[in-house]
Amino acid sequence: MSGLEAVEVRLSELAINKDFRIDSPFHTTQLKQNVSLKYMRIENCLLESQYGISRAMNEDGIGYPIYRMNEITNMLCDLHVNKCADISVNDFEKFRLNSGDVLFNRTNSYEWVGRTGVYYPNEISTPMIFASYLVRFVPDTTKIFAEYLTVFLSCKYGITELRRRARQSINQTNINPEEVKEIEIPVLSTSIQKWIQEQFHKAHLLRLDAEKFYTSAESFLLSALGLSDFEPSQDPIAIKTLSESLGTSGRLDAEYYQRKYEDYLQCITTHNPNFIATNTVFNRVHTSLDKTQEFYPYTEIGDVNIGDGSFTFNVLSAEELPANAKTQVQKGDVLVSKVRPNRGAVTIIDRNVPNLIVSGAFTVLRPKADYPIETLVVLFRTPIYKDWFLKWNVGTSYPVIKDEDVLNMPIPLFSPSIHKRIVSNVQRSFTLRRRSEHLLDIAKQAVEIAIEENETKALTFIENQNRCR
Repeated sequence: MSGLEAVEVRLSELAINKDFRIDSPFHTTQLKQNVSLKYMRIENCLLESQYGISRAMNEDGIGYPIYRMNEITNMLCDLHVNKCADISVNDFEKFRLNSGDVLFNRTNSYEWVGRTGVYYPNEISTPMIFASYLVRFVPDTTKIFAEYLTVFLSCKYGITELRRRARQSINQTNINPEEVKEIEIPVLSTSIQKWIQEQFHKAHLLRLDAEKFYTSAESFLLSALGLSDFEPSQDPIAIKTLSESLGTSGRLDAEYYQRKYEDYLQCITTHNPNFIATNTVFNRVHTSLDKTQEFYPYTEIGDVNIGDGSFTFNVLSAEELPANAKTQVQKGDVLVSKVRPNRGAVTIIDRNVPNLIVSGAFTVLRPKADYPIETLVVLFRTPIYKDWFLKWNVGTSYPVIKDEDVLNMPIPLFSPSIHKRIVSNVQRSFTLRRRSEHLLDIAKQAVEIAIEENETKALTFIENQNRCR
């Protein structure tokens, strides 16, 4: 068997694993352990583990906000969630999240299964619960801190451990939390773990500040549009002649003619009579891929944080890229989701990511005239525009709009002073968010250095980071 990627495993050894694993990746994956570090099974470092609640969810704000599988970003639970669950007070108390809880995503796509984040409450959210796609880990802080557990499961060594335990099916990948608890984690010194915890707390405060600047930009924009306290018509009936409907738009579906859509345009044009179509100042970008690279960073809709408008990506081999990986983008492009546009998955590519590919479920816009991308993104993420997009819905099981509908969306021409204020607040928000992400990245680097080399090297790295501030 020399030269083969194979190992011999006795049947008695298979029985040691809780799930009796016989799949070869589980046994052939090379793991890294540092003999200078003390290791302990994660199960022995926890006070509690708990599956989330399985209940019907709604987007009407009825019940308690509930975390789902895509609402963890960069090792932190998102500030906002999109759905609620109407549950009893007893169930709420059972599944209520506490500060420092670790949420582990046990079901997702292969790239994102195992996503892990720390939950921190904040003044802009109400108490949260968590769905059955997730598992809550409550660490024993006399052994490991929540933030360190999160970093370990998110660093390359933790991810390797998780991937070898992942079970893939056609549409989803699952990781049994009981197997996660079997992973051996290096128990780093308290000083390193406390430093990691400090980075998380600072990162959380930075993203709260980033949220405030973004909210300020949105509030100012809505005020400029005359929509701050606007309530559209709730009348479900709109009467149109055949020439006013099919003869003009080619649409006969009643939803298209809801009066609220006319109210949006009328209110906005009253305050801002100068309107243009999006395609006047933005081009749609579509590029064919030759797949000459071995690996590509890839972003899909689930990688856009609907709370703060940030995006992440996975690095996939050319063979792993899905069929819907359509367009190569660059810094300054705007991504607008055509699938469920009412969720607000709209983002700016705000940094250089070489060879970044995005899903064909996005309309990709690139400026061709002097219209700030920051204003466009804030505009498209307002509640008014997110709802307005649904006018052009052509979907069945869930809302879908076309590229041309995004390109024909009416957008206002603001004065330079209004644009300047919006851009300033959004850019400050982006800057704070990047600083937050950087703190978490260096925490991950410190853990990887400790595992690759030793704790002394990790402490030296930490001291250098502290001096650089």
